[in-house]
Amino acid sequence: MSGGGTETPVVCEAASGGGGGKKKDSLGTAGSPAHLIIKDLGEIHSRLLDHRPVIQGETRYFVKEFEEKRGLREMRVLENLKNMIHETNEHTLPTCRETMQDNLNQVLQRLQAATDSVCRLQQRERERNKMHNDHLIASEKQHIMQWEDFMKEQHSKQAEVDEEHRTAMERLKEQYAEMERGLAKYPAFGELEL
Repeated sequence: MSGGGTETPVVCEAASGGGGGKKKDSLGTAGSPAHLIIKDLGEIHSRLLDHRPVIQGETRYFVKEFEEKRGLREMRVLENLKNMIHETNEHTLPTCRETMQDNLNQVLQRLQAATDSVCRLQQRERERNKMHNDHLIASEKQHIMQWEDFMKEQHSKQAEVDEEHRTAMERLKEQYAEMERGLAKYPAFGELEL
């Protein structure tokens, strides 16, 4: 599994203590099969399980690309924004301000004229309502006076009619009393009454 490149020899030493001389010789030699296996296991471990170098390289590449591309794009965007702001401050705002001031004065004058017209209309309406109310009150008073006069006249006419009726009743009573006296002179009519 070794790729044939330069390899650093791994030296394994046995724990210091006595009696391990045979083991030290079998693991410690550079060309021994155990040494090659350990070396291959280290490479496999670093390639399969240790991703830090690969991730760091990819991260550096991504950051570099991102900064280059984004940096240029952001510079263009910022330059465009700067130009727009400059144009707005130098040309658009003064033009808008002048136009607004000119038109605002005209609008204020028209608004004042409209307000004056509305005030005059309201005043006329108030005066018209007041005249109408005064006319209604005067008309109502006149109708009340006419009604009172009518009722007085009716009472006096009623008294006259009652007096005429009473007088007519008295005349009729006298006339019938006289007729009865005249009939009483004739005996034949007197018996009929009984």
